[in-house]
Amino acid sequence: MPTCSVHPLPYRANPAEYFAAIRHAPGSVLLDSGRPSAERGRYDLLSAWPLAQLAVLPDESGSDFLQRLRIQLTQLGDAVLPATVQLPFAGGLIGYLSYDFGRHLETLPSHAKDDLQLPDARFGVYDWALVSDHQAGTSQLVFHPHCGEGERQRLIALFSQPTPAPAPPFSLNGPMAPDLSAEAYRQAFERIQAYIQAGDCYQVNFAQRFRAPCQGDAWAAYQALRAACPTPFSGFQSLPDGGAVLSLSPERFVKVSQGQVETRPIKGTRPRGTTPSEDAAHAAELLASPKDRAENLMIVDLLRNDLGRTCRIGSVRVPELFSLESYPNVHHLVSSVTGELAVDKDALDLIAGSFPGGSITGAPKIRAMQIIDELEPTRRGLYCGSLLYLDVRGEMDSSIAIRSLLVKDGQVCCWGGGGIVADSDWEAEYQESITKVKVLLETLQNL
Repeated sequence: MPTCSVHPLPYRANPAEYFAAIRHAPGSVLLDSGRPSAERGRYDLLSAWPLAQLAVLPDESGSDFLQRLRIQLTQLGDAVLPATVQLPFAGGLIGYLSYDFGRHLETLPSHAKDDLQLPDARFGVYDWALVSDHQAGTSQLVFHPHCGEGERQRLIALFSQPTPAPAPPFSLNGPMAPDLSAEAYRQAFERIQAYIQAGDCYQVNFAQRFRAPCQGDAWAAYQALRAACPTPFSGFQSLPDGGAVLSLSPERFVKVSQGQVETRPIKGTRPRGTTPSEDAAHAAELLASPKDRAENLMIVDLLRNDLGRTCRIGSVRVPELFSLESYPNVHHLVSSVTGELAVDKDALDLIAGSFPGGSITGAPKIRAMQIIDELEPTRRGLYCGSLLYLDVRGEMDSSIAIRSLLVKDGQVCCWGGGGIVADSDWEAEYQESITKVKVLLETLQNL
């Protein structure tokens, strides 16, 4: 089996120092664990200059696009890392699936307006990456055997130079304003309640969009947002038209490592308190809330079913239920569902069987997605999709792209949402959708 070569670099806890060197390169992408402030993530992964870029075509089926991705991995070729090296990526695919990639996997209505015109999926094929391991305190360039000696030396020299000058500034040209009024939100909420009472569904994740005109470098915005809200599934992906995807997500979608699968749904939220005692009271209230536990359990059951489509029969487990995770702006209720891939399935089969994530759709999933399309006036695009990598060994990790923004065509968009169930209160849900993104909106407005 061909072996990747690895070149050590000085360890950097903040990947911004290395990413600045490739910020303006074609296909530049950063998957960021939010260190040193966020504590749960282990690796940062960045790359640029992909060998090929693939976007799903408007009328292409999801299975056909995923097969194109498989073919690209096969063409890049199998490779392993040196025996002494433990890193998550040995060359392969990095990119995003938008929430609306679900339309390529399932038959859904098309009421919501597609006013952002973002391709529903975009990936690059990368034969090198710079990976920082925050547990081991290392930063290393990893070269797939396809990467030639001249390119290796160019990249080693590039990342050995002093850190480039800071990015040009980013600023809003107006306030971040919601697309929905409170009254419009209430009317949508009541429609969802009618569907729940009629037995159509148990839970619907309903979101609203905020946006503002903007100017400047989206990388500067990302760095400010990262400082204000460090999270373990953050990411920055440049787009061909000069735009960018900015994600400050706390949530894993699905991870595959040596055939073992894990998903970690978030469902249940409380704001952080202004004093230690108030903060502890909010956390205790969340942990004890029957509504939030029920909401979380609905999604755990949905994900057990989703993973069961591609995992070995009898292997799906729930090792963690209703754990508390705390972030700068909110407390979350988080669970874990695990499984083992069936022998005839791979990571892309897992995506096909479980995308988009149940925590951001509702239950039952397809009916919830139909209701979302009916009641949200515009398509979500990147929001509630996924940033992910998949390498030639079959190793994959992916986020749920909540707390995520799109900078495109002179405006920045951000979304906030939450799961609505039978005993939800519309004003509380409306406020929660704002609380989740408040730190992001305020950070941008203060730049």
